Amino acid sequence: MPETTLAIPVQPIPATPVAQPVSLWSSDAEALRIVESMRRRSPNADPIGRLADVHPGRIPRHIAIIMDGNGRWALNRGFPRIFGHRNGASVVRTIVEECGNLGVECLTLYSFSLDNWKRPSDEVAALMNLYTTYLDGESDEIRRKNIRFVQIGRRDGLPPEVLEASDKLVRLTAANTGATLCLAVNYGARAEIVDAVREIARKIDAGELKPDEIGERTVADHLYTAGLPDPDLLIRTAGEMRVSNYLLWQISYAELHVTNTLWPDFGIADLHAAIRDFAKRSRRFGGLEHTIT
Repeated sequence: MPETTLAIPVQPIPATPVAQPVSLWSSDAEALRIVESMRRRSPNADPIGRLADVHPGRIPRHIAIIMDGNGRWALNRGFPRIFGHRNGASVVRTIVEECGNLGVECLTLYSFSLDNWKRPSDEVAALMNLYTTYLDGESDEIRRKNIRFVQIGRRDGLPPEVLEASDKLVRLTAANTGATLCLAVNYGARAEIVDAVREIARKIDAGELKPDEIGERTVADHLYTAGLPDPDLLIRTAGEMRVSNYLLWQISYAELHVTNTLWPDFGIADLHAAIRDFAKRSRRFGGLEHTIT
């Protein structure tokens, strides 16, 4: 016969209140003005409460991330590489949500590069399937949070189901007025610049543009990222010290933060550490001290 277990009620121990750090900026007029501006875009933005030691004016407007280390994370645990990619995909929601909480205007993630086609065909197929699954699974959440979704990169070569899923989400969120989530898929920065030069050349050939009229603004307006602010902060996970053909034009003045943390282990604390690092930097843009606040 099975043993009878006597259930003894346990009185819960009252939780000890955890003292929250008091921000230096909670009564600062300029900081509060910036937060109010952030909340017009992302109503849940609370950078003062979430990151009390950083002035809201030093929150990056645009964060770009090279999400590296998925494969190594899986192999270190005795699993196939795709297991790491699946776990890495689950981190994206956490980081997107926290960026919204911090008032970040744009988040761009390096999801699949032109060079990634060199990987084994089964891994590439699994990545494409994972991407469509992510877009379908996150669609309602992205729309609910008023996030605008965009995808940058070349369309040629992407499977029809990927294009269908991404085009659908772009269309459904085009009128959203919140933060922007930008995924770089089938992307390479040199290819982006080549495509921009080709389009400018076509306009010159058609008489729509004169060579002397071309400036930096002209080039920027023909990049995939036209309309988005340049990244303020570039984060690379997994300790690699290179930018891997990512947003080469756009990151000309971005601050770089490299962490040894593999992407599937990258969490809110790591994001906060990167922003704290950014907030300490002196951004002179080739001149003297640049005041952010």
